[in-house]
Amino acid sequence: MNLSFFDQFTSPSLMGIPLILLAIMFPTLLLPTPNNRWITNRLSTLQLWLLTTITKQLMTPLNKKAHKWSLIMTSLMVTLLTINLLGLLPYTFTPTTQLSMNMALAFPLWLATLLTGLRNQPSISLGHLLPEGTPTPLIPILILIETSSLLIRPLALGVRLTANLTAGHLLIQLISTATLTLLPILPMVSALTALILLLLTILEVAVAMIQAYVFVLLLSLYLQENT
Repeated sequence: MNLSFFDQFTSPSLMGIPLILLAIMFPTLLLPTPNNRWITNRLSTLQLWLLTTITKQLMTPLNKKAHKWSLIMTSLMVTLLTINLLGLLPYTFTPTTQLSMNMALAFPLWLATLLTGLRNQPSISLGHLLPEGTPTPLIPILILIETSSLLIRPLALGVRLTANLTAGHLLIQLISTATLTLLPILPMVSALTALILLLLTILEVAVAMIQAYVFVLLLSLYLQENT
């Protein structure tokens, strides 16, 4: 029973071929294809409004040099948001519950922001490692601490997204299992558990959206420091 709870986090396969790539590419099928009603379609208009809102929210605090990152940030936001929400459907697989995928997204983007700062403004970027007005005896210690906190950023990005989604999926499965188990024994308790399950599902929808936003927002903050 304990192992079955974690089976939902294993990559599904067909004839020995992992289907995680198909799970990652599936959200692109929801995007509209160009046609004569591309702009006048209500769904396309709503999607365009959502993309515009996300882009403004992410790019407003940044200067003009960082606006070239708008396509990357918006695409990442839409991808994570769609994958997280689709993963809440029954009999689906959520790729963002895999730490390997989240680290593959976090580490290159964090490294790109760091290299951008070291290339364009090396003095300011290195100055973040030592707060102004630090006493001389504390300078080596603070440099080590700030360097460690800088290097741990991509790990924190990946682990945060993985832990929140994994915990939510485990709670949903545990409570749903308890609901089905208690149904023939204690129907009233089972109904109460089903109500808790409904509230938890609504909470997980909010968590899926918030975690996608937090992931991209932290990347934009790292980019803001280096531009």
